[in-house]
Amino acid sequence: MDLPRSVEETRELLASGRYVADASLATAVFLALRLGRPLLLEGEAGVGKTEIAKVLAETLGRRLIRLQCYEGLDASAALYEWNYPRQMLEIRLAELGGAAGSEGRARLAHDIFDERFLLKRPLLLALEPAGAGEAGPPVLLVDELDRTDEPFEAFLLEILSDFQVTIPEMGTVRAPAPPIVVLTSNRTREIHDALKRRCLYHWIGYPDAARELEILRLRAPELAAALAEQIVRFVQKLRTADLFKLPGVAETIDWGRALLALDQVSLEAGTVNATLGVLLKYQDDIEKMAGAPVSAMLGGLRLQERA
Repeated sequence: MDLPRSVEETRELLASGRYVADASLATAVFLALRLGRPLLLEGEAGVGKTEIAKVLAETLGRRLIRLQCYEGLDASAALYEWNYPRQMLEIRLAELGGAAGSEGRARLAHDIFDERFLLKRPLLLALEPAGAGEAGPPVLLVDELDRTDEPFEAFLLEILSDFQVTIPEMGTVRAPAPPIVVLTSNRTREIHDALKRRCLYHWIGYPDAARELEILRLRAPELAAALAEQIVRFVQKLRTADLFKLPGVAETIDWGRALLALDQVSLEAGTVNATLGVLLKYQDDIEKMAGAPVSAMLGGLRLQERA
């Protein structure tokens, strides 16, 4: 599928993948696609950052390549490494086959660094040309970049600037066409300015009630309309509480599906207390909200419904 030609087309593209984007997010995605720039998305966990890359890959007919970041991630895990066991086996077979002399050793030294011994990791895979049946270069998702350290960020600069990387034994590998790059961060630490300058930036916050209700209806269409509205109002109210970790949109969707599995048609205090672990991921938060606070919130919602 061709890239969208306007912000409105971008919004429609995302909507076709069941992603509800506001105008500012659709603009950021459109500009990243049009200008061929990486897009850095920051925001709290569960607000839909990772889903952007998944939806773009699905709707554009591209391959999704995901690099899940973690503390201690290095170039060998992100880019490539050599298959040393296969190389050693190749050397042993050559010795058994009688390869000898300086010419034979030179040929063997060249052969064991052939591409067939190269274990390609996500960043190198993202530089490859589009395969058969693919509409264009892949979508590269660098997920939770803030979990890595600064040396890894510095390593990314060449790739994000020139979409190329140097393999000492083989030379420089360049992408024939730049991949679509989406980076995400939960902002557990600040991303370095040098990397940010190479990206377009967008902060994804919690949606307002109307947009969250639209998201919930798209992602859990089996929910009764009245229950979906109660869920969204409750979650919106819950986000005003002083909690260690506020529930994201992902938790709203999970909670809706959980209540559906429990055959609920409306919010009841007992069920809400029993399922708080779907919304809240820290015991201190659950203890703070369980019981009287939940009952008070439900009472407030019922008063709003009657008004």
